[in-house]
Amino acid sequence: MKRIFSLLLVAALFLPAAAREKVPATDSRITFVGRTLVKDGAVSFDWSGVYARIAFTGGYLALEAGDSGRDYFNVWIDKDPVAEPDRVVVIDRDTTLVLFQQKERKPQAHRLVIQKRTEGEQGRAVFKAFEAEGQFLQAEGIRERVIEFVGDSYTCGYGSENSVREDPFRPEDENPAKTYADILCRYFGADGIRTSHSGQGIDRNYDDAGRGWHMPDRYLQTFDLAREPAWDFRGPKPDITLIYLGTNDFSTGRQPGYPEFKTGYLRILRAAKEHYGEDHPILCVVPRHSQVLYDYIRDVVETCGLSAVYLAGLPERVHDDEADLGASWHPNYSGHLKKAYSLIPVISTITGWSIENKPVL
Repeated sequence: MKRIFSLLLVAALFLPAAAREKVPATDSRITFVGRTLVKDGAVSFDWSGVYARIAFTGGYLALEAGDSGRDYFNVWIDKDPVAEPDRVVVIDRDTTLVLFQQKERKPQAHRLVIQKRTEGEQGRAVFKAFEAEGQFLQAEGIRERVIEFVGDSYTCGYGSENSVREDPFRPEDENPAKTYADILCRYFGADGIRTSHSGQGIDRNYDDAGRGWHMPDRYLQTFDLAREPAWDFRGPKPDITLIYLGTNDFSTGRQPGYPEFKTGYLRILRAAKEHYGEDHPILCVVPRHSQVLYDYIRDVVETCGLSAVYLAGLPERVHDDEADLGASWHPNYSGHLKKAYSLIPVISTITGWSIENKPVL
């Protein structure tokens, strides 16, 4: 019996290792959603909320990547993204990061989604290659429904992991999966594309920071933190664009003049129409701030001379300054849920997407 066991052990030592497959991040079987730059087999991006879908066999998946700063990422395994990720990983240098590892007697098919949590000022990520224990499969492609979001810290998910409004901002508390934007995408079964940056406005940023560089400028960029290269708008065409801006224009007790505000807002509207078509629907969401901001955005919508531009205001009672605020007085997950609940019927009416009897998560 011992001799038989010894022979089996020797035979096992000489069995071929499980075949692994390594592919560049640009492999056609991998799907990226959001603004990226493809160069030399690598995929670079810095916008908050950019994500990739990977399908593979076997109990191992590694990512070869790098980062110009320190970025946090959500990871979901064998499920569609939800508010809570299965893992949170950090990339702060050139590294090979194991995203998934488990023992399997027989290689099983798996799918994985990895999403950038932190925004552009925290770093630019570059995904170079993926390696699987088995082989790569075709990941789910761009979904039939796509929503584009143009916004500020609310759309990034600034402070959404925290429920103490007096706490300071920490990059690890930023999570786009807990924002109204991702909640809307999950409800409608859509992919989401973001161009958002904390503190940004239409004509005036928070406390006048970065004067002369605002969201109408960034909306035309491939990267959040770089004016060049310009974005070519060759990615998937969204079914609707949602603009949620204006809070920072009115920050610190100041406000821009209406002509300047209108000029900036029209830049975004016209750019979207130029690239997506004159009938492309755009929903302009008025942040909770003041009647003056509401009047500004309402007048832009009513006088822009463009078709399919709509207005939605979030009423005062949607907001709870006690229970719904996270770090630095930004919405937590509860606050974002209420925003999403308020916007679902509006988006349904504009797009014709039916409202279903299911929870908003």
